[in-house]
Amino acid sequence: MADAASRLRNLAEQLLGAPLPVRIRAWDGSRSGPPDAPAVVVRNRRALRRLLFKPGELGLARAWVSGDLDVEGDLYEVLAVIAGLVWERDEDARGLVEALRDPEVRAAGRELLRLAGPPIPPAPPREEVRRRRHLHTRHSDRRAISHHYDVGNDFYELVLGPSMVYSCAYWQDGGTLESAQRDKLELVCAKLGLTQGQRLLDVGCGWGSMAVHAAREHGVRVVGVTLSQEQAAYARKRVADEGLTDRVEIRVQDYRDVTDGPYDAISSIGMAEHVGAERYLEYASALYALLKPGGRLLNHQIARRPQRDESSYEVDAFIDAYVFPDGELAPIGTTVTQLERAGFEVRDVESIREHYARTLRQWVTRLEAGRDRAMRLTSPGRTRVWLLYMAACALAFERNRIGVNQVLAVRTPDSGASGLPLRTRTWNT
Repeated sequence: MADAASRLRNLAEQLLGAPLPVRIRAWDGSRSGPPDAPAVVVRNRRALRRLLFKPGELGLARAWVSGDLDVEGDLYEVLAVIAGLVWERDEDARGLVEALRDPEVRAAGRELLRLAGPPIPPAPPREEVRRRRHLHTRHSDRRAISHHYDVGNDFYELVLGPSMVYSCAYWQDGGTLESAQRDKLELVCAKLGLTQGQRLLDVGCGWGSMAVHAAREHGVRVVGVTLSQEQAAYARKRVADEGLTDRVEIRVQDYRDVTDGPYDAISSIGMAEHVGAERYLEYASALYALLKPGGRLLNHQIARRPQRDESSYEVDAFIDAYVFPDGELAPIGTTVTQLERAGFEVRDVESIREHYARTLRQWVTRLEAGRDRAMRLTSPGRTRVWLLYMAACALAFERNRIGVNQVLAVRTPDSGASGLPLRTRTWNT
């Protein structure tokens, strides 16, 4: 009988209907495939059972997070292959039915069942969140934010570096991650036109980087709100260390519960992805109500490509189960429309998609270098979640499967005077 790696390779190529340009190393020590190619390591038969009981992305994710499936060599290269052979294939029901009518595919499926061992479904890794309907209530949002952010500030310091900014940086030639994050914060301040004495609301303030930067560099008074207790504690310490407690207040508060407007400006950087499609108009309307006439909103948000049938959109299974529970992405056109429906005048949209791919690759490099410490700070499974999530997202940004945009919007008064210069893009010079 052929070794496990050869059998797996033949099965994969039959099921996918395409050559497999990676090696396979199996639990019995066997190898199959191009010797110089990166390898997919199938550590045990349980990895196959995970794929059989949850075919597709979620089964692959469970096998990866649990350590049943691994990679030797360049993770990006392997992910690119998987994206081409699995994630970007036509996986609708009709396509699956047609494939199963092929006698060779059915035979390959039976062989996979024999190779996988006892037909007992493995338990999901403990890092997986039980999937549920996206409610976006205050309680469910707090729970989702806690899952993602309350995993330890030391872990985030390892990944993000001294800037502690968890959103797309803004890169200049020769810049470092820290300088690129500083440039991003300054870009936001410039677009908002912040001046001494103004009031800024930073929605989803994270670890306080935007709040501290705006208060220190532009003399504004800042209220930062987050649903994460750990983020708030870290941000408050940073504020105190900078001597800015008279100008910066950090609250554990839902944006829907902020009532002390009006503000001159609002920054929302990497937060709106958590709002949800059904709640987005409520989000936009709440921020509009908190701004004074002439006030500006800078909404920095990841976007997905539009679909021909938007009703068929489903949240990414891996992201929903392991990374951002209840997170939803919308096309940039939808976001702009909702902001306008809330009353805003949208004045500028800037795509910085390539900047996020570069940022993510920097975070992956930092996590790989500190992998042993990351596992001690969280868990091996959590560390693997983050490696897969960030590397896959870097490729998705590079391939234009997702993007990120900064939208500048104004609560334009009845007079029509927006307060913006005739040439707004002077902030990029």
